[in-house]
Amino acid sequence: MMSSWLFGRRGPSGFSWSSTADQVTEGISAAGLTAVVTGASSGIGAETARTLALRGAHVVMAVRSVPAGETVRDRVLAEAPGAKVDVMELDLSSTASVRAFASQFIDRGLPLNILINNAGVMAIPFALSKDGIEMQFATNHVGHFLLTHLLLDTMKKTSRESNVEGRIVNVSSEGHRFSYREGIRFDKINDESVYSSFGAYGQSKLANILHANELARRFKEEDVNITANSLHPGSIITNLLRYHSIVDALHRTIGKLVLKNAQQGAATTCYVALHPQVKGVSGKYFCDSNLYEPSDKAKDMALAKRLWDFSIELIT
Repeated sequence: MMSSWLFGRRGPSGFSWSSTADQVTEGISAAGLTAVVTGASSGIGAETARTLALRGAHVVMAVRSVPAGETVRDRVLAEAPGAKVDVMELDLSSTASVRAFASQFIDRGLPLNILINNAGVMAIPFALSKDGIEMQFATNHVGHFLLTHLLLDTMKKTSRESNVEGRIVNVSSEGHRFSYREGIRFDKINDESVYSSFGAYGQSKLANILHANELARRFKEEDVNITANSLHPGSIITNLLRYHSIVDALHRTIGKLVLKNAQQGAATTCYVALHPQVKGVSGKYFCDSNLYEPSDKAKDMALAKRLWDFSIELIT
């Protein structure tokens, strides 16, 4: 395809825009590892779950639609009958659902080596979550912040007892560069009068990077054997733009020449989650399975700390 010809040049990692999840994890064993993947019922989340399961990980698919998740699980089991794949319900726009998921996961007594915060919504019309938080910020950031917060003790215990590095992966987007001018509108998160669907999306994706960076800082300070990184999966052919008909139509037609498929889109996530090259790397941003520079706002540690404190207030 034209896209492979245009974007096939490999970076320092040995991988490129066109690399797939299977290629970046070839020869890597995830046996003995347990991973939670949010938004695993479709798109890059489903491909990420599939790839980790095929490499031997016990994958817990955290999905809003259990039937859709079970369909993906069954496809994985058909491909690899011995794979360990579970489906659990999780609605990231509801803190009650996040708390229920975390409680059920912890009650099962499972270890947790890898947490992939992948699920998200994009550029949707203004709406508030059940908790009264703007929906994109609630789903893309607050839900994942709370999930990570609730599962962190399990991850710390797992890394300590197994002596295996834990990894937290936040799936962000290059859309973080198009957040509101001030980055995070702490005082106007729920203000419909100044709402921009794409600005709010960028804000939530900026929050994903800042969250990972602050986690990394805290892990280093506490000498915890867990890393936290963020990434841009690439522009993917998905249904995220369904609320913008003209853009979506172009996205699905002309975009097929330059947009990634799910296998390519999941590559960077799987690379950051499993590859030995990423061992010990924390607080970094990746694109096309290589290190990449985010925006200046994404590197602002004072902003990351303010977001952390703001998020703690929201969840408590």
